[in-house]
Amino acid sequence: MAVKFRDYYEVLGVPRTASAEDIKKAYRKLARKHHPDLHPPESRANATERFQQINEAHEVLSDPEKRAKYDALGENWRGGMDFTPPGGFPGAGGDAGGWRTAAPEDFGSFSDFFESLFGRGGMAGGGASGARRGRGTRGGVRFAMPGSDVEAELGITLDELLHGGKRRITLGERTLDVTIPVGVRDGTVLRLSGQGEPGIGGGPAGDLYLRMRLIPDSNVRVSGDDLEIDLPLWPWQALLGAEVRVETPDGAVKLKIPAATQSGRKLRLRERGLPRAGGGRGDLHAAVRILIPPHPNAEERQAYEALQKASHAPPDRPAEP
Repeated sequence: MAVKFRDYYEVLGVPRTASAEDIKKAYRKLARKHHPDLHPPESRANATERFQQINEAHEVLSDPEKRAKYDALGENWRGGMDFTPPGGFPGAGGDAGGWRTAAPEDFGSFSDFFESLFGRGGMAGGGASGARRGRGTRGGVRFAMPGSDVEAELGITLDELLHGGKRRITLGERTLDVTIPVGVRDGTVLRLSGQGEPGIGGGPAGDLYLRMRLIPDSNVRVSGDDLEIDLPLWPWQALLGAEVRVETPDGAVKLKIPAATQSGRKLRLRERGLPRAGGGRGDLHAAVRILIPPHPNAEERQAYEALQKASHAPPDRPAEP
C-alpha cells in the first residue's frame, strides 16, 4: 500500500549532507521550540503533531543504520510522492531486516511512512535513543526531553591562572560557585554537569560549558606556559652590570644583570611561569629595555659628553649591535 513520503531532512531543516552533529543541533533547537509542554492548550495539538514529526525525523537521521536505509532509496525520496517500499524493507511484506518488534508500551507516535520502512520494531531497533523517546502512545503523548546545554565565557585574571581560585557567577536568576583549577589557560572549557537549562517533562538538565578568557594584564604577557615582562634598565646598569629588584606575578625577586647587556635581551627566571598540566612550571622572561634619563642634570650631561669623546663610534652614524 502506498504511503505519503516524508522528507526527514526537510523536517529538521538540514541538507542531506548534514553531519551527525548538525542533525543533533537542529533537532534540539526544533524540539525545544515545538515541545507540547511549552505551548498553551489551544495550540498544543498542533505542537504535538509537529514535535512527533521532529522526533521521527531525528529517530531515523541520528541512527546510522536507519539513515542508510532511508538514503538507499535514492530518487524514490522526492517530496510529496506516495511511496510503496520495495521488497526487503520492514512492513513491505519482505524480510524485517533484523529489526525487533517493539512492545506496544515501547512504541511512540510514528507515522505509517516510518512503519512501512522500519516496521513497528523500528523504534526498538534504534537502541537508547528509541528508549528515551518511547514514552508516549497515539492516544495520549507525553514527552520527556533533556535540557539544552549552555555556553558562557568567564573572564579570569593572571593570578587565577597561576593559583586557581573560586568565583561566584550569576546566570539568569541562578547563582553558582565555580572552582577554577590551577593550570587552566585562555580558552580552557570547564563543564559543569547539570547546570544548563532544565529538562522538560522530567528530562535531565543540560550542562554548562564555561570558556575561560584571560583578562589582559598590562605588565605581563602570556606565551604558552611562559610569562614575559619588560625590564627597564639605565644605560650604566646595562653596560656595567648590576643586581636589580624585579616585580614578578609571584612577588619581587633579585635579578643579576650581566655586563654589556643589550636592549631586547631576555633574561630567564626559571620556574616562574604558569603551572604545567604534567607538573612543574614554565619560565618568566624579562625583556631588557634600556632607558636614558628623561631630564639629565649638568653632571649627567657632562658624563655622557665624556663618554661620547671617549667612544670610537662615528658620531654621525647610528649604533650598530
